[in-house]
Amino acid sequence: MRLTLHDAEQLALKNNPQITVAKLLTFAQHEATRETRSTELPTATANLTAVDAHAGTRITAGVLNNPSVFERAGAGVNVGQLITDFGRTHNLLQSATLREHAQQFSQQATAADITLAVDRAFYSALAAQAQLLVAEQTVTTRQTTADQVQALAQAKLRSNLDLSFANVNLAQAKLLLLDAQNRKEAAFTGLNEILGFEKPTTYLLMDEAEAESGNAFSAPPAKEEDLVAEALRSRPDLAALDDQWQAEQRFARAEHELNRPTISALAAVGGTPARADQITSSWYGAAGVNMSIPIFNGFLFSARAREADYRASALQQQVRDLRDRIARDVRVTWLEANTAYERVGVTEQLLKQANLALDLAQTRYKLGLASIVELSQAQLQQTDAQIGNTNARYEYLSTLSALNYQLGK
Repeated sequence: MRLTLHDAEQLALKNNPQITVAKLLTFAQHEATRETRSTELPTATANLTAVDAHAGTRITAGVLNNPSVFERAGAGVNVGQLITDFGRTHNLLQSATLREHAQQFSQQATAADITLAVDRAFYSALAAQAQLLVAEQTVTTRQTTADQVQALAQAKLRSNLDLSFANVNLAQAKLLLLDAQNRKEAAFTGLNEILGFEKPTTYLLMDEAEAESGNAFSAPPAKEEDLVAEALRSRPDLAALDDQWQAEQRFARAEHELNRPTISALAAVGGTPARADQITSSWYGAAGVNMSIPIFNGFLFSARAREADYRASALQQQVRDLRDRIARDVRVTWLEANTAYERVGVTEQLLKQANLALDLAQTRYKLGLASIVELSQAQLQQTDAQIGNTNARYEYLSTLSALNYQLGK
């Protein structure tokens, strides 16, 4: 499968189970908002009742009610409507709406987390893929050198010591190749997991950044404080936590309004085709208004109100803490991006010098002006420079992705 960074991100956003979990939680929170809104709407209940009672029966124990029981069969509808509870239900609805908004931002934050994880895994796999290529080239080069030295040693033009050094260098290159193969398999396994696949899949990673920019990378943004301000405006996790705080404030207001009265209306209408003689009308209808005034419940309402206040204050401090951490993370990531950018230039110069040193060492060795030790050292330095340059390039791209994540992009 040919895979670019954009393809990998889209594939992860489609297949990763964490994305599905976030979407389902958003749907669930939307239904919770509808549940709260239902309190403001009327309720209607249909009833079908049939009673067979012993003549003269009265309910004389258990509850305070009308004790008469009459034979009857009837059907009717009860309708209830909350008139006002002086703001409690409205605040509960606003709290639920804010929690729904918070969950939507949390879904965006989850997508950002997955995208960052994909970018890191993708660049890590690209680096491992490039390191494997370097290791294979190193084995090929040192195998050629070992074959040449062996031929010269057989012709008595080089000593067996030179042949031993060449074989040692070849063995080190093979060990480097084994390590590179292991790192590549591990990196591709991690990428496969982030993409949401259980079974292993083989990918051919395409480096779009390399194709577009060539050997030149653009420098990271220059104004640090502007980046911090942008992050505080754009981070979805901060917006989610801020909405949760506002929702908790609304809920605290609703808890304080528990001591207020509740006014509601109730109406009932229906018919009684089969009835005892004591029930003279074939239909019934009634309507009324009730005011419920809380008087005392063991300080339950005051305790609930204080609990809600404390939770709202705790969330306010969590918002402050997250803002501080975002500012710190943006500054640290910006410093890391600048350092990684400088490392790219330094490692490129180091690689050029290492290639030049290897060419000179090979020429000197062929002319008999240098020993195998000098050639081996030059080969080792070139391999280290190639790996260092590869790591620096993909580390910088990974750091840029992390900076974009910190900025909420």
